[in-house]
Amino acid sequence: MDQRTVRGTAFAMPLTSPAFPPGPYRFVNREYFMIQYRTDPEALRRVVPEPLELTEPVVNFEFIRMPDSTGFGDYTESGQVIPVSYQGKAGSYTHQMFLNDHPPIAGGRELWGFPKKLAQPTLAVETDTLVGTLNYGSVRIATGTMGYKHCALDTAVEARKLAAPNFLVKIIPHVDGTERICELVQFHLEDITVKGAWTGPAALDLYSHALAPVAELPVLQVLSAKHIVADLTLGLGTVVHDYLAPRAAVQRRGSGSDLLIEATAG
Repeated sequence: MDQRTVRGTAFAMPLTSPAFPPGPYRFVNREYFMIQYRTDPEALRRVVPEPLELTEPVVNFEFIRMPDSTGFGDYTESGQVIPVSYQGKAGSYTHQMFLNDHPPIAGGRELWGFPKKLAQPTLAVETDTLVGTLNYGSVRIATGTMGYKHCALDTAVEARKLAAPNFLVKIIPHVDGTERICELVQFHLEDITVKGAWTGPAALDLYSHALAPVAELPVLQVLSAKHIVADLTLGLGTVVHDYLAPRAAVQRRGSGSDLLIEATAG
């Protein structure tokens, strides 16, 4: 394979059989179970990166069922999303995500910078209750429940909320282990059709785990919950802040005043 072919075909890893196809990525009957809860504001400040700003001490814990996803197949996802603002505009910061399918783990991390790890989330209806669970290995780290379709929500309002900007920190190291890419990425959900939206009484329990620290944003009070079914497209992202550029590096060579000062653009 010559260099021109490598450059022309390189999209994702592995080179000759990428883990996921090029977009756009369309999701049909994507099912959300979101529980919003109040948490410790100091804990939030420790995990939300500048230049994002906190708007209130709340977290959305999400369970998402995706039975029909372009290139990614059939999978389930769960994690924590934090309401934030960027340059005065409201949006959401994705803090942690856990899912059970390799292509969206690879694609999510490589393309957008989603903080995805392998785990075992579920979302299902059990008699009169919508139930979301998240296991990391054999260990339960989250359980959410909501009364099934107790009260309908305005689908147009929910579609507008889904269209708000979302933010991620994309991190890719250099081959020597130093930083290569560290960016704040913005993306949007597009072409949204909300087929149904409901709310009901809800509860959420989070459990401690060394490698899946969802409980470090503790549940102080459940505020609301919603269940949404929608078709949508996951839009590609844009870089809104580069944490590595501009930067100045100072490297000492030898002793005394023998200094090499480098200014780079990242």
